[in-house]
Amino acid sequence: MDSFLSRYRNLTVLLILIVAQLILLGYQVKTNQDIRLVRVWSVSAITPLARALESTRFHTFGVFEDYFVLLGIRENNRKLKDEVGRLKMQNQFLQTQLADADRGRALVAFQAQSPSKTLAARVIANGTGSNSAAVFIDRGSNSGVESGMAVVTPEGIVGKVIAAYPSASLVLLVTDPTFAAGVMSQKNHVGGTLKGQGHGNCIVDYIQNEQKLDVGEWFYTSGYDRVFPRGFPVGQVSVARAGRNGKEVYLTPSGLQGGVEEVLVVLEGVHQIIPENAPPSPVVHMMAPLPESPAGPADPTANELNTQADQIREAYKKIGQVENHEYGVSNSIPNYNLKLQQPQTAAAPKTATAPPTDASTAAPPRPQPGPSAPAAAPLPQAAQPVTTTIKTPSPAPKKPPAAEAPKKLRAPLLQTDPADADPSELESARPAAPKRPGEEKPQ
Repeated sequence: MDSFLSRYRNLTVLLILIVAQLILLGYQVKTNQDIRLVRVWSVSAITPLARALESTRFHTFGVFEDYFVLLGIRENNRKLKDEVGRLKMQNQFLQTQLADADRGRALVAFQAQSPSKTLAARVIANGTGSNSAAVFIDRGSNSGVESGMAVVTPEGIVGKVIAAYPSASLVLLVTDPTFAAGVMSQKNHVGGTLKGQGHGNCIVDYIQNEQKLDVGEWFYTSGYDRVFPRGFPVGQVSVARAGRNGKEVYLTPSGLQGGVEEVLVVLEGVHQIIPENAPPSPVVHMMAPLPESPAGPADPTANELNTQADQIREAYKKIGQVENHEYGVSNSIPNYNLKLQQPQTAAAPKTATAPPTDASTAAPPRPQPGPSAPAAAPLPQAAQPVTTTIKTPSPAPKKPPAAEAPKKLRAPLLQTDPADADPSELESARPAAPKRPGEEKPQ
């Protein structure tokens, strides 16, 4: 064997290499990898050594590199902060300019629609009084502004000019305690005097308790004060209640709600008609209502939004139908305490059972006429039988009527009128009287 291997050594090595190559080729085909196995083995062998070298480099030379890099981070951070602050200020300025442009467009549109001659002005400072509510505007007597002129915005009145200087004017706001103006309600046309209170709300004075005024009703200038033209909006009623000397009406001024920055000075006022409808509110986007169920809205209980409020509304609708009351039209007040009849379900019939009778409380049977006695005629009401009952004091157990002794009962006493009945029949029908002791029947 040794001589065979030694003789064919080269051939044997070649065969072993060919077989090994075929095996490795089959393995590679089976694993479906395009990378050669020699490359895989070499990379797998070198990877741990490369990882160790990189870790050593990072913890030695990398520390010094990061240190020199971080030296400029503080300066870069400061520059970025300054840039962010500058951009914020620029953004705020642009937003303010955009808001001013929007208010300016609104003022221009209001000037074009208003028949009164107005002058646009800007608020530049507040008043110097400690308790006063006044502002300075950048228009004065050089622009035609005079003391006593009205100051308004598209949303409502703001105040009036109390002092006109060459290049500025002092405006007294509607919230000042010394301010007063004539106003009139929109719906009920109730007149009063608007007065400031020193804070956000104003009061409308000189309104009687008998006058009708609703919460949410709008007030407009009446023009009677000769300062504000008639028809400018003033505000909306927030509180309306009866008081001691008159109705207490509190109003929220509409001209001061969005802040006072740009105003209009009325140079020549023109009276207008108080509109019948309230000023339009800002447009609010609303989604479409929920789709109705396939069964239809006839059955309110089938709705998924059947809340307690919906049940109360349905109950009030039924009460209105019963009372013949139409909500929003009739002046009568329905009876909300009315109890509506609920639909009754058919109950199962019950078997009537006679209550147990007691011999002591049961009435005795009426005596039947004998075979020789004719049928008696119906007795009058005075001749109805009278039943007498005897109650036993002892709590003895109750017995059926057949077991009771006949001596404990008395026969019914029949009382008849002698003119209506035969004496012989009454004598035969009357029971025999009990014997007295010592009395014997004669032979």
